[in-house]
Amino acid sequence: MKQVYPVFIVNTNDGSKHPFLVCVPDMEILTEGDNFVDAIQMARDAIGVTGISMEDNKEKLPIPSDQTKAIERVRQDIEDIDFSKGVLTYVDVDFSEYRKKVDTKTVRRNVALPSWLNYEAERAGINVSRVLQEALMNVLNIKRKPL
Repeated sequence: MKQVYPVFIVNTNDGSKHPFLVCVPDMEILTEGDNFVDAIQMARDAIGVTGISMEDNKEKLPIPSDQTKAIERVRQDIEDIDFSKGVLTYVDVDFSEYRKKVDTKTVRRNVALPSWLNYEAERAGINVSRVLQEALMNVLNIKRKPL
């Protein structure tokens, strides 16, 4: 699923290593970047990580706010920095693609095969896990993204 979330970026001009502070009010995310491009990349990454964690916990992703609501939300959360005075931009995230990119851990599954088929696969030197992955991607019409 693809979404576009409002993001506020403030340049603190304070000479610190990460002078660009980032707020994603819809997800209550704060992060930082070295420059404007890095700040947007950090926002996308933080939204992606938060989103797939929410999906894993069976939580619904927040509906992105419009400009007015985003400004209202960020003004409610003013502590040290008034993000509403920063740059409002929008960051897109494709959560399905993000998950494929970062969620690469393997999961063990029990698969039942007839003994004769398992024998033939072993005799042919076939990696059953690999074949199962390829078959699932084919059935689900999912393409493997190059690294």
